[in-house]
Amino acid sequence: MAPRSVQWPPYVRVAPWLLTVGGLVWNALDPTDYWGDPLLAAAAVLAGALLALWDTVAVGAANVLGILVLSTQDGLLGTGAGYLELANTAFAALLGIWVNRVVARHGRRLARVRSVAEAAQRAVLPEPPARVGRLSVAACYRAAQDEALIGGDAYALQATPYGVRGLIADVRGKGLHAVGAVSVLLGAFREDSHRLPDLSALADALEDSLLRESERMSEEVRLEGFITALLVEFPPGEESVRTLDCGHPGPYLLGPYPTDGAAPPVRRLDAADPGLPLGMGGLGGARPAPESRPFPAGCTLLLVTDGVTEARDAAGEFYDPVVGLAPLGPFAGPGEVLDALVADVGRWTGGPRGDDMAVLAITHRAARASEQEPAPARRREQARAETDG
Repeated sequence: MAPRSVQWPPYVRVAPWLLTVGGLVWNALDPTDYWGDPLLAAAAVLAGALLALWDTVAVGAANVLGILVLSTQDGLLGTGAGYLELANTAFAALLGIWVNRVVARHGRRLARVRSVAEAAQRAVLPEPPARVGRLSVAACYRAAQDEALIGGDAYALQATPYGVRGLIADVRGKGLHAVGAVSVLLGAFREDSHRLPDLSALADALEDSLLRESERMSEEVRLEGFITALLVEFPPGEESVRTLDCGHPGPYLLGPYPTDGAAPPVRRLDAADPGLPLGMGGLGGARPAPESRPFPAGCTLLLVTDGVTEARDAAGEFYDPVVGLAPLGPFAGPGEVLDALVADVGRWTGGPRGDDMAVLAITHRAARASEQEPAPARRREQARAETDG
């Protein structure tokens, strides 16, 4: 990432030129001591750090040309003092060019590292499908640090023989341990969600996979590591959703939409009996049974991590999606819900967040006529098949 790729504000881009003009004017007003030389040196180095190569060369050339003109006017050209003044100005210009090349080289290295991180993120945390059956899906991941791409938050959604199943999770801690735990968790979810008919059994299988992986870690990490998770299941042919809470913030239900087009109600679906986070099964206690709730067409289920629910404003107050999203609707789909939520959290915090933020929005689309009733030819084929059977 060379300096020219950075989109600096306009005042930053003109700062080296302002220093150049200021330094030359000061030297012109004081032809004896040339007190503006520090401004010229600062202009050359600042241009090297902020501007593209040819802009840096232009600033350095303007400095040298300006000193050459002033030295001629002041009668210093051809003297030792004049040569020294030109040499100092040229050295500052070359220093600015060297700084520019160093910044550009490190920028290219950062770009390569970032591309590898993006590929790793796509491999560890792929985007869920935009549509699965009658469900429209949107997801986003926002790291607490702008340049960070991988963290301990995760989401997944896929069709299974038991309906569409989803997962959102938050790994305690950060760094490579969190990334490794996310990789194990998502791999186990993709495999076990297809073979286990019950969400409780699926949660047990996920915990077993994480415990097997933790055996290779230090005792401190093994004792303190856990993952909060929320499992959801949309049974085929039903307007309902089953949820299983493993110590995670409850989902939010938006809808159904009022007939007058007003904003839909937003409410949090807290579990009656939240279970322990994954990785803490050794503490005892039976895992609670999944809960079934209505999920009619037109509703959106919003799954979030604590980067949303624990976002704070300047006064230390936590963000509440129920209060924040209610006046922003109605929403045309899950993508609009995500955009509104991310923007509202940003307005609430007014600056950097303290934690990663993952969000998964799932909208139940109304069935089309073709989906509600088979076409005549298809109905005849179905009737013929039943007769032959």
